[in-house]
Amino acid sequence: MPSDSSASRRSLWRDADFRRLWVGQSVSQLGEHTSLVVLPLIAVLTLHVDAGRLGVLRAVGQAPILLLSLFVGAWVDRWRTRTVMVLADAGRAVVLGAAVAAGLLGVLGLPSLLVVAFAVGALSVFFDVAYQTSLVRLVRRDQLLPGNSALEGSRSAAQIGGPALGGALVSLLSAPVALASGALFFVLSFLSIRRIRRPEPTPGRGERPAKVWRRIQEGLRFVVADPALRAVGLASAAFQFSFAAMTTVYLLFLPRELHLSGTAVGLALAATGPGALLGALLAARLPGRFGHGAVLVSAAALGDGVLLCVPALHGPAAVTVPVLVAVNLVFGAFGQLVNVTVMAVRQAVTPDGMQGRVAATITFAGMGLAPLGSLLGGLLAERWGLRTGLLVTAAGMLLSPALMALSPLARLGRTLPAPPSA
Repeated sequence: MPSDSSASRRSLWRDADFRRLWVGQSVSQLGEHTSLVVLPLIAVLTLHVDAGRLGVLRAVGQAPILLLSLFVGAWVDRWRTRTVMVLADAGRAVVLGAAVAAGLLGVLGLPSLLVVAFAVGALSVFFDVAYQTSLVRLVRRDQLLPGNSALEGSRSAAQIGGPALGGALVSLLSAPVALASGALFFVLSFLSIRRIRRPEPTPGRGERPAKVWRRIQEGLRFVVADPALRAVGLASAAFQFSFAAMTTVYLLFLPRELHLSGTAVGLALAATGPGALLGALLAARLPGRFGHGAVLVSAAALGDGVLLCVPALHGPAAVTVPVLVAVNLVFGAFGQLVNVTVMAVRQAVTPDGMQGRVAATITFAGMGLAPLGSLLGGLLAERWGLRTGLLVTAAGMLLSPALMALSPLARLGRTLPAPPSA
C-alpha cells in the first residue's frame, strides 16, 4: 500500500490552487534570481565598479531585509497573503520596467542601480514572507514537507535558469534586455497567483503602531524562547553574513582573477541550480530516514565546506569552469537540503497564528546581517586581495554547521515536534 507521505504528495499535486501558487512562486523566483545576478554584473562588466562600490550595491539590495522583515511579518499575519504576493510582483515589474527605460535612454548608472536594488529587495521581502505563510494557509500540515519540497525545488529551478540567463543576456545582448526578462517573470507570477480561487479569510485589518510593535515583540519572544527556532536564527545569521561577504568577493573573483566572461560566470553560478533541485528531492526522504538533526548538521558542513576549493583555482576557463560547476553543484545540493529541512522544522513547531511573524523573525535574524557581510566582503577584497578575501569569507561559512551541531537542532529525530498550542 502507498505510504501516507506519497498519498499526501499525490493529493497536493491534484490541488489546482497549490499548482497556481507553485507556478507563480517559481517564475517569481526566476525573476528574482535573474535580477540578483544581472544588477551586480551590470555594475562590474558595464559600469566597471570597484570592490567597495559593488559591496555597497549588494548591501543596499539586502538592506530592506534588515529594515522591513519584522514589520512585514506582523503585517502578513493580518493580511491576505495572496494580495501581498500579487502587489509585490506588480511592484517589482514596474521597478524593473523603469530601469529598462533608463537603460534605453542611456541614463542607467550606479545611482539608478542602487534605487532599483533597494526597491526590488523591499518588495521581495513582502513576497518571500507571504509565500511561506501562504503555504501553511493553503495545505494540510501533513503536506508541508512535500509542499516545501516542491516550492524549494522550483526555487532550485530558478537558480538554474536565473544566473545563466542573466549572465548570458548581460554579456551577449544589453543591460535593458537583461532587466526586461526579470520584469516579465514578475508579470507571469502576478497572473498565476491572482488565479488562486480558494477563499483565504482576512486575518484582520491594519493596526495602530503600538499594536504592530507588540505583535513584533511576540514573534521575537516566541523565537527566542523556543530552543530549535533560536538555533535556526543563530545558524542562519552566521551563514548569511558569511555568504554575503563571500558572494561579493566571488562575483569579482570570477571575472577579474579567473578572467571569465559574463556567460561563463552565469554558467558557473547556474550549476547551483541542478544541485539544489537534487537537494530538494533528497529533503523529502532523508530527514525521515536518518533524522532531521543528522541531516541538517552533515549537509551544512559538506555544502559550506566545499567552497574552500574555490580560492585555490588557477588556470584557463577550460579548467576552472568545470571545477566551479562541480563545486556549485555540491553546494546547491546540500544547501537546499538544509533549506527545506529547516523550513519544515520551523513550520512544524510554530502555531498557525505566528507563522508570518516567525518567518519574518528568522529572515531578520538570518538576512539582517547580510548587508554588513556584503560591505565586509568588499573591504576584505580591497585590503587583502580577491583570493585571500575569498578564502577567509568561505571559511567563515563553517560557523553555521558548528552552531547547529552544538544546538538542539542536532538532536531532532525522524518525527518533528508539534507546536506548543497543539
